[in-house]
Amino acid sequence: MKLIVGLGNPGLGYRNTRHNAGFWVLDKVAGLFKVTFNKRKFNARWAQGKYKNRSFIIVKPLTYMNLSGSTVKNFADYFKVSHEDILIIFDDISLKLGVIRFRPQGGDGGHNGMRSVIETLRTNNFARLRFGIDTQKAHKDLSKYVLSAFKAREDMIMKDKTVELAAEAVLDWFN
Repeated sequence: MKLIVGLGNPGLGYRNTRHNAGFWVLDKVAGLFKVTFNKRKFNARWAQGKYKNRSFIIVKPLTYMNLSGSTVKNFADYFKVSHEDILIIFDDISLKLGVIRFRPQGGDGGHNGMRSVIETLRTNNFARLRFGIDTQKAHKDLSKYVLSAFKAREDMIMKDKTVELAAEAVLDWFN
């Protein structure tokens, strides 16, 4: 069983913000897997299916970004998913816009959602797919920046190219 979790914030007000990149990727992955987020459990919307004869669960926590760990742990425990079979997808201000990076394990990189997941699972031994939302540059208020929408040119790069690339990376992770 594979557990794929996209980090983001619930609600229409957050839908198009930089911090919701994990949700965008999961929407694309759900389309590729031909599943819909029609289930609710552990304060999350989720879907399940099979790909390459492997069962999977894809999850969008509805706990807000900084409290995502409890949802991840609840799904992992309930479905008996080993940490090595968990993939977390999240935005990263340290990567340039349009860059994705896969790592089999690692730290939180200053990301509060990832910090919550690591602390709650009590391990950093799970895969992560980081999604570049552009470097912080001169942004004084980080929370305001990550909760802002992309500019039109950035939005095209993100939604037309990078989300597709990230979704393909998720499919590759199954191999």
